[in-house]
Amino acid sequence: MEPLNKISLIAPCGMNCGVCVSYLAMKYDLKKQGFRKKYCSGCLARGKNCTFMKNQCDLLGKGLVRFCYECENFPCSRLKALDKRYRTKYHMSMIENLEFIKEHGIEKFLEKEEEKWRCSECGEVICCHNGLCLNCSLDKLRQNKKYRWDEQA
Repeated sequence: MEPLNKISLIAPCGMNCGVCVSYLAMKYDLKKQGFRKKYCSGCLARGKNCTFMKNQCDLLGKGLVRFCYECENFPCSRLKALDKRYRTKYHMSMIENLEFIKEHGIEKFLEKEEEKWRCSECGEVICCHNGLCLNCSLDKLRQNKKYRWDEQA
């Protein structure tokens, strides 16, 4: 079920869909394992432009820019709010992601992300939304289906 092009998993707002709980639930087909989680293959892979920002930004909604950093209003107030929520809850920054992509390119960004979100136990991907590897840490998720980063401590 893995998309052929990993680059299509980078949303215009800077979200790496490959570390998202909805994408990983699809990748590991968690519904077959008893979890009720919405599946998502990413905005671009589904033919969408940006689910986070499309209603607030005509450029993204119509697919006129590939990334938010291409806009003269970067970072806009909506992106700043999204970034604050993700930095606080999920240990990632959309704005930092976009600045890195702008400066170094998508390939370097994907290399950095693969290292950052790699599970030390099995080598698969750690989910940004809960800090778990959905390949080898499903027992923690089974115990608490609303598992969040701050509950690990």
